[in-house]
Amino acid sequence: MMDMDNVRVVPIEGAVLLRMLGYIRPHARTLMLALILLILATGANVLGPILIKVFIDRYLVPRQFLYTPLVELAATYLGLQVATAVFNLIQLVLFQKVALQIIQQLRIDVFAKVQRLGLSFFDRTPSGMLVSRITNDTESIKDMYVSVLSTFVQNIVLLIGIYVSMFFLNFQLALFCVVIAPIIIGIMALYRHFSSPIFHLARHRLSLLNAKLSEALQGMYIIQAMRQEPRMQAEFGEINQAYRSARMRNITFNSLLLRPLVDALYLVALILVLGFFGLQSLVQRVDLGVLYAFVSYLDQFFEPVNQMMFRLNSFQQAMVSSHRVFQLLDEDDLAPVQEGENHSHIAHGEICFENVSFSYDGKTDVLKNISFYVKQGQMVALVGHTGSGKSSTANLLMRFYAVNHGRITIDGIDLRQFANAELRKKIGLVLQDPFVFVGDIYSNIQLGNTEITENEIVAAAQFVQADTYISKLAHGYHESLGERGSTLSSGQRQLLAFARTMARNPKILVLDEATASVDAETEEAIQKALMRMRQGRTTIAIAHRLSTIQDANIILVLHHGEVIERGTHQELLAKEGLYYKMCLFQQSGRV
Repeated sequence: MMDMDNVRVVPIEGAVLLRMLGYIRPHARTLMLALILLILATGANVLGPILIKVFIDRYLVPRQFLYTPLVELAATYLGLQVATAVFNLIQLVLFQKVALQIIQQLRIDVFAKVQRLGLSFFDRTPSGMLVSRITNDTESIKDMYVSVLSTFVQNIVLLIGIYVSMFFLNFQLALFCVVIAPIIIGIMALYRHFSSPIFHLARHRLSLLNAKLSEALQGMYIIQAMRQEPRMQAEFGEINQAYRSARMRNITFNSLLLRPLVDALYLVALILVLGFFGLQSLVQRVDLGVLYAFVSYLDQFFEPVNQMMFRLNSFQQAMVSSHRVFQLLDEDDLAPVQEGENHSHIAHGEICFENVSFSYDGKTDVLKNISFYVKQGQMVALVGHTGSGKSSTANLLMRFYAVNHGRITIDGIDLRQFANAELRKKIGLVLQDPFVFVGDIYSNIQLGNTEITENEIVAAAQFVQADTYISKLAHGYHESLGERGSTLSSGQRQLLAFARTMARNPKILVLDEATASVDAETEEAIQKALMRMRQGRTTIAIAHRLSTIQDANIILVLHHGEVIERGTHQELLAKEGLYYKMCLFQQSGRV
């Protein structure tokens, strides 16, 4: 398990905030309208205490209760309150609308980037940690746009309006209140400085929590079969406790530095303001209306400060989450793509590996100088013990990974010159454990390719004899399938994968242990279908059951990433090498 306390904390730079704000540009007009409404709402709000000040000094203290002026004053005050409510409602809706549009676009960008990443990135990154970034972190950023930014903008405008009103009432006292601003900014900076490592640690531990949860859900069969529930619960509890500890550190820090400190500053400011008016009353007359307005403004001043300090928690979480999301967006381990702008097409499917070497980690070669040539319509079989490099060879042909040394050609054209669309259209892949999407059988064969007609889908299913079981289902091709096709047997899922591949009529077939998960009867049916599928198509077959590839045109025996034997089934048996021993081993019934 990863050491949860040795987490490298990357400082949050201003560039992260600027990058977040960059998503605002397409919504500049809407935000400008919201800002204008916010200014109007703020203006209406800060005029309220001034009207009360007028009422106190002009009418209440001298006891001059004139009906018409008082009605006009009351109507103006009420109108300002209504205007404030209406303007705030509209600007809040506009801010929220823009915020939701921004986070929607950000999630699309993140998901699109994940689709472009290479398989090497997923090899080293737990899926649970990726899910955490795409869901939890973007949700935290959503809070930044939905609540934090709007709160900060609204309260900053309100503070400016309060300062203007204070200077209008008493210049000297307003200057004193200006000193409060840098103190508050200092408290915010102090909070950000000390809270950043805590938030990084909490987010990292939440990612570990999601990763462990994802692993447990995917491996539930093994967990229950091997009675691993206590161990998994203990490991999950350990990670959960570590996450709770990080969150408690955050809560403790917030309880010390957020509201209590600001409330203490408010009390000091209130004492000083009252003391100022008390001392002034000894030498000159003090207007009660001015005193009321100043105390009211002081209260209004610290309320938005408290709101902003409270939002600092969400702001800090959003900054950490933004940093993690932008790290994902900036990930440069992309899937290999076409080099150049050639519009090459796969016409025949002739495959050539020329001294191909490959390493997943850049240190240890899993393939070493692999060379072979397959003509159109021929079948080459790759056999060998686990870890010999069979699947890696197929992965390079599919261009899931880039070749380190040597080159691969199809029809004499370098693999790097083909567009991804051409490769995926002309090379059909069937894995040992085929993936089935939530939906129905029809959509799993079509996979969104509307060019494939219903007749072609049925024909493909009949071709691989999948129609035999599909026609017996209650809803036929529209039978609903659960997650990963859990309602189908392994053999049925495999036949579905064959139908999916044949519906695209590929030039090349890559079969990675394609019959390993089916029973003998189903395998016999698939072998008959494979004979028809191979007609006119180049086939690369990775086989565990050697009986399934005896008719291959050439068999390559791999060992520790090298081709140590090659030839037909009979030729390899005659050599009495590794292939011969593997055949004897399987025939003995120990596999």
